[in-house]
Amino acid sequence: MDTLSYKTISSNKETANKQWFLVDAQGQTLGRFSSKIAKVLRGKYKTNFTPHADCGDNVVIINAAKITMTGTKMNDREIFSHTGYPGGQKRITPLEMLAKDGTSVVKHAIKGMLPKNKLGAAILRNCYIFSGDDHDKQAQKPTILNLNELL
Repeated sequence: MDTLSYKTISSNKETANKQWFLVDAQGQTLGRFSSKIAKVLRGKYKTNFTPHADCGDNVVIINAAKITMTGTKMNDREIFSHTGYPGGQKRITPLEMLAKDGTSVVKHAIKGMLPKNKLGAAILRNCYIFSGDDHDKQAQKPTILNLNELL
């Protein structure tokens, strides 16, 4: 029988067409901002999305220290961590995290929206977060990404 067979094309790390995007976090709401960035990093907006491969784009985030949260979540919410020792619980508010490191709140939120395995760690390495307005990724010529246009 002479039939035409179609094969599903699965992209991998080598065939992925990665782009560089620049995103300004100033005045953005943390949760909505982080979910859209996680989708871009994962490659969900691409037609050749493959769940088991790193086929997403590289994202440079500036002004991460100027991110906002609605209501009084900046002071009221607590982020828990544990040292591994008895009684080793640590609680910190997002406002205290921003005071220590201007990029930690955004990184924590994006990391929570990625897969909890080696692929998630590899995808997070494609995200470059800067607390200020300047960054060191000018050589990659990132294009400005408007998150309001994304779903």
